[in-house]
Amino acid sequence: MLIWKFFALSFSALLPLVNPLGSALIFLGLVGSAPSSVYHSLARRIAINTALFLVIVDLVGSTVLDFFGISLPIVQVSGGLVIAAIAWTMLNQQDSSTSSADKIQAAVQAQANDVEGTLLEKTFYPFTFPITAGPGSIVVMLTLSSQITPHPLTHSVFEHLGLFLAILLLSIAVYFCYAYAPRLTRAISPSTAHGILRVISFILLCIGVQIAWSGMVPLINSLHH
Repeated sequence: MLIWKFFALSFSALLPLVNPLGSALIFLGLVGSAPSSVYHSLARRIAINTALFLVIVDLVGSTVLDFFGISLPIVQVSGGLVIAAIAWTMLNQQDSSTSSADKIQAAVQAQANDVEGTLLEKTFYPFTFPITAGPGSIVVMLTLSSQITPHPLTHSVFEHLGLFLAILLLSIAVYFCYAYAPRLTRAISPSTAHGILRVISFILLCIGVQIAWSGMVPLINSLHH
């Protein structure tokens, strides 16, 4: 079904960038030795913020592109190349870090303390953006939005539903990874997380190349007219 096809595409493209497990490691370092109730409260707010943030990008993304006069094939080529570049960087990381460079930088700059009130003030910045959903996620969302066919209407609705389901599932994963971050870090070895990241990164690389090629075909064909 169309909805599940777009769900699989969206989920596999967003998963390496949102990276709930890898981001949870950064989140754990920022929150520190806070009580379990604080972890659960923060995780719930961050998961909701992440879902709303990505949905808003999806809904207004096409309008922004139309405003600047950017065509669909251009977005597909540009977005596909960016996704492929991100995946290539993740594949060639020297250490076992499971986060992208922008997430690490955000973690260094945002020195959270153990005061719950202070932590709650940071649920959107930097916990939601850019630690959980960074610039890479925005690019992927704009690219996925450009992949949605406006006609017929039923296809557009099903594809949006598939994308929203992917966002919902990722947000649920963010909640559980963040809420139980201290336990997860003790249960999964760094080498295991490193191997999982490499496989996911390769899949993301293939998706990026495929999206870029989908945009190049109509551009190449237009040269012959």
